[in-house]
Amino acid sequence: MQRRGRPWIKARSLKLEKSLYKHYTLWCNVHMDQLTDALIAISHPTRRAIIEQLANGPARFLDVAKPFDTALNAVTKHLKLLERAGLIERRKQGREVYISFRGEPLREVAGWVHEYERFWNERLDQFEQYFKHKKKKEKK
Repeated sequence: MQRRGRPWIKARSLKLEKSLYKHYTLWCNVHMDQLTDALIAISHPTRRAIIEQLANGPARFLDVAKPFDTALNAVTKHLKLLERAGLIERRKQGREVYISFRGEPLREVAGWVHEYERFWNERLDQFEQYFKHKKKKEKK
């Protein structure tokens, strides 16, 4: 027995799907998982330099911004991205705010990269064996 399509349901479903897609896209742009946040945070050379600087110990905002030839507003945006990724934390001490490096999110990145490293090492080993085998065949 075939069911008859209900065009009003299809139209309503399509409208709902478009609406969900729009909201899902907005949600994804606002709320990303920790791995994605960490990868985005370390993708920019300025943020990597900030991480390198903070790996030596906590620093005040102006000390963090000093080496960069950019507006303080731009450094603030970089710091917000790093903070969202969990790579830095701010701690108020008296009137000063100190920014510290937190390495935990980089462990997740390292684990993810390690999985792909194993994958590519296996593939490259197979590739190498293929050419060794091919070379032996050509010599015979």
